[in-house]
Amino acid sequence: MNRKILSLVTLVALVSCQKELDINTPGNLVPKTVIEDAKLPSITVNGTRLHAESFGNRDSSMVIFLHGGPGADYQNGLNAKRLADGGYHVVFYDQRGTGLSQRHDQSIYSIQLYLDDLTAIIQHYRTSPTQKIFLFGHSWGAMLAAAYINSYPNSIAGAIFAEAGGFNKQLLDEYGESSRRLNLLAETTNDVLYYDQFLTGDKNQHEIQDYKMAIASSYSYANGNDEGIEGPSPFWRNGALVLKAFIDISENEGFDFTKNLKSYQTKVLFLYGENNQSYGLNFAKKEAAFFPNTEIIQIDDTGHEMIYFKWNSVYPFVINYLNSLN
Repeated sequence: MNRKILSLVTLVALVSCQKELDINTPGNLVPKTVIEDAKLPSITVNGTRLHAESFGNRDSSMVIFLHGGPGADYQNGLNAKRLADGGYHVVFYDQRGTGLSQRHDQSIYSIQLYLDDLTAIIQHYRTSPTQKIFLFGHSWGAMLAAAYINSYPNSIAGAIFAEAGGFNKQLLDEYGESSRRLNLLAETTNDVLYYDQFLTGDKNQHEIQDYKMAIASSYSYANGNDEGIEGPSPFWRNGALVLKAFIDISENEGFDFTKNLKSYQTKVLFLYGENNQSYGLNFAKKEAAFFPNTEIIQIDDTGHEMIYFKWNSVYPFVINYLNSLN
């Protein structure tokens, strides 16, 4: 028998004899969190352990990147660490229960808890009371940035909003109707939902639920998607229970992050992708109208994931905005 074929047969035999891996064991189905892997960069704040890292001089003005979701992580936003080369201290963190951060029971999540986490992160990284804090939010992260400014306007020196999903329930529903609809007869929908026929698990089996959410997220960049997403972007791990918790909050309680935004006099920057048919200039204007001082910029030839796919086009507007307020 050919030696290469013999080696392959031997390898297959060895693999087939291996003990079947348990999908509930950390690291087998999805990456380990900071609780299971002490080598991951992390911080402990507000009663949780978050996957987090920062770049640049800690004494410089701080830019906190707020990733999308709810339930995503910051990996596809890491291009923004280039702002450290522009003289800023750039902080990234996977929000509570998302990415590689610690998992919790679904019942604990609330908007206020996420705002408290952000306050704790600012306190953790801040080196002086006069250090300026800027928020850079993408999608859900931009909604969170608006919520924070709405509650604590005097704490933030400026903000960048990259296609926020909606600053209140009405706008979120409007955006969702045009960007997240699934055709139940489409092949893509069948591919997304098929796993439910064989992959089950209760709500506290985080590994299984996060894995299922990762599969479901693939529909967002299917060919012809309304958000103009070019293709898949990298992520570590989804936080399924976080998404479910905030969907429940939105549907059962509603939300409004706009009540105090008119009092925020600092100029804020809105970015939107040319190819996102669900957002566009009209939706950007609706969100910007809640602030008294705004600038709206179109990022050409890209969609909702502009920070990952077209960072070189995004960067000049972001750095110029930050420098104008620093």
